[in-house]
Amino acid sequence: MIEGKTFCITGGAGFIGTALIRRIADHNRVRVLDILRRNALGAAGLDAHPNVELIEGDVRDRAAVDAAVAGADYVVHMASIAGVDTVLKNPVPTMEISLEGTMNVLRAAKDAGGVERLVDFSTSEVFGSYAFRVREADVTSLGAVGEARWTYAVSKLATEHLAHNYYKEHGLPTCAIRPFNIYGPGQVGEGAVHAFVLRALRGEPITIHNEGDQIRSWCFIDDIVEGLLLALTREEAVGETFNIGNPRSTVTIYQLARLIRRLAGSESELRFVDWDFADVELRIPDVKKAERLLGFRAQVDLEDGLERTIAWYRQKLAE
Repeated sequence: MIEGKTFCITGGAGFIGTALIRRIADHNRVRVLDILRRNALGAAGLDAHPNVELIEGDVRDRAAVDAAVAGADYVVHMASIAGVDTVLKNPVPTMEISLEGTMNVLRAAKDAGGVERLVDFSTSEVFGSYAFRVREADVTSLGAVGEARWTYAVSKLATEHLAHNYYKEHGLPTCAIRPFNIYGPGQVGEGAVHAFVLRALRGEPITIHNEGDQIRSWCFIDDIVEGLLLALTREEAVGETFNIGNPRSTVTIYQLARLIRRLAGSESELRFVDWDFADVELRIPDVKKAERLLGFRAQVDLEDGLERTIAWYRQKLAE
């Protein structure tokens, strides 16, 4: 357990940041830098926690970043535009936030001194449309220039290079993690599980792109938080990139929709719609590196995680 430390978490009001803060806030000081476009932190009431300080600001603002990073022992850089639909509508801000924001965070951490670990959040999108048992050292393959879907992935891949080079050139203890399809209670914004669960509980049609034969591995929120904490504390993490996911929880989108509908006791119609944009057809991680160096192994299987998620949303809808 980490105790008595100061955390700076950019984008910390989001889904994963809020889950992390719930784990650490009682025994550590937490400073959050976020523009609050999605505010899971406030919804959870954690913005009022006595150990949590919220700085409402943009990672593209170097002064705001400096204020957030000052005195931090650990920096977790999560700020980004997330979600396929949002990225498609905002390709330029997507790249600016990733590139300018990450550069600001790295420079601030280097200049501040005393940072024990900086974790850069990358994405499994760097593996492109077809990713079967992909390892961290595998060649990344992105789509064509001009296809908005890949602006997020290419900018995140660049931030990984930035973070690793700050370690190599300046000795800043950085590492990067690539999350694979995170879901769970408290999710905000886009995401198939989030959308499917809400629609199932409301009895609304569940929309599936094309035939729903896209394959994903789903990782429960508690597992990504555990992997992140290991990346923050294990010396073996420095200078490395890690896939964090759960290859055991792999299904097609169609199977996911059917499973959620069954677990929710829902009669929602499964509605298939044409989707002409670039998509990820197959995404299954190899997590052996994280298991070997960090001791990470996902614990929550898909059905268990979905049951917990459905129960949480059912309660929220009843309030």
